[in-house]
Amino acid sequence: MASFFQRGDFVPAAPSLRVRSRGPRRPAPLSRLTRAARSLLDTSLFRLILVAIVVAAVSPDRVTQLVRAQTAPPQQAQAQAPAAPLPRVYLFATGGTISNKTGGRLTVDELIQSVPGLDRRVKAEGEQFLNVASGAITMEQWLALSRKINEKFKKDADLAGIVVTSGTDTLEELAYFLHLTVRDTRPVVVVGSMRNPSTTGYEGVANLEDAFVVAADPAAKDMGTLVVLNDEINSAREVTKTDARALDTFSSHDYGILGTVYDRVQILRKPVRRHSAKSEFDVEKIEALPRVDVILTYQGAPGDLIKAAVDNGAKGVVIAGAGAGAISGTQGEGMTYATEKGAFVVTTTRTGQGSIPGGRGASRRVGGDDLQPVKARILLMLALATTSEPADVQRMFREY
Repeated sequence: MASFFQRGDFVPAAPSLRVRSRGPRRPAPLSRLTRAARSLLDTSLFRLILVAIVVAAVSPDRVTQLVRAQTAPPQQAQAQAPAAPLPRVYLFATGGTISNKTGGRLTVDELIQSVPGLDRRVKAEGEQFLNVASGAITMEQWLALSRKINEKFKKDADLAGIVVTSGTDTLEELAYFLHLTVRDTRPVVVVGSMRNPSTTGYEGVANLEDAFVVAADPAAKDMGTLVVLNDEINSAREVTKTDARALDTFSSHDYGILGTVYDRVQILRKPVRRHSAKSEFDVEKIEALPRVDVILTYQGAPGDLIKAAVDNGAKGVVIAGAGAGAISGTQGEGMTYATEKGAFVVTTTRTGQGSIPGGRGASRRVGGDDLQPVKARILLMLALATTSEPADVQRMFREY
């Protein structure tokens, strides 16, 4: 008996003690099965199953969607979220050194495909407008290109921007023409290269990538036509080619660049002169651009060159004067002859920088302000295609 008690399995109560009740009897502990059932009721998966049973009769597909959404790993759930669409950029290829490889020229498709990883940054599309040297493009083709760009913007509201490839020799002229005639707030980016695709150090791919990135960036809106080369963003109005061979040939002189393209687009300033969406020049109403010639001032320069230009149909002459617009030889006589024949004469400087004040009243002599001679020619062509009033022409040189 003693050995039985030592096991602790049973201890009899003392015979003289009486057990009293201290309250309601406590319920027996929950069994493991009951606790498991309650735990299951508290789980979201069980609640989902209950909902699924109710919904199943109405929409079995919905049940499948609910179960997948509940049980999918976090990484998979994130992957199912729709990605933001890439900005769309359209390329008009015109030729130039950027496409001039040995044995032929790169096509618009080859140019797009030459940029590694471009499809991760933009959705690039394009067409081959021309494939020639920039100096071979005609004024009629300038008008046609501007019309195409305007039409593309008008019909494609979701397009972020447009890129135009060009030879660098006359790139600044084409860019300024588009700056004045593309009437939209979205950017047009003109790009080229100094070395061709068959040359060591060809920079065309990097320049083209930068051009696409700038055209796709919302920060480039309301800035008109931009020139992008060598990681720099310049205004079409101010930029000029300053070196025959150097990669960093394009410069805006003292005005400075508009921004840079390195790991991102950084805008430092914006153009203040009238352009693009605020321009009054409508290429749909211009059938042809009037002839305007540029004549350089040099020691003993004859005026008969100015007379010859007017006699051969020039409606305007731009004088690239010395210093602050000084002339030489008999150029003064030629300028008088031109205005008497009804032509306009715009005076600029051959120095590369500086402003020439404008005319006033009914004078057909106009100051070219700070425009390069070749750009004063473009503005005068557009002005004379729009008006013949001296006051209007003078105003345009102050505003654009």
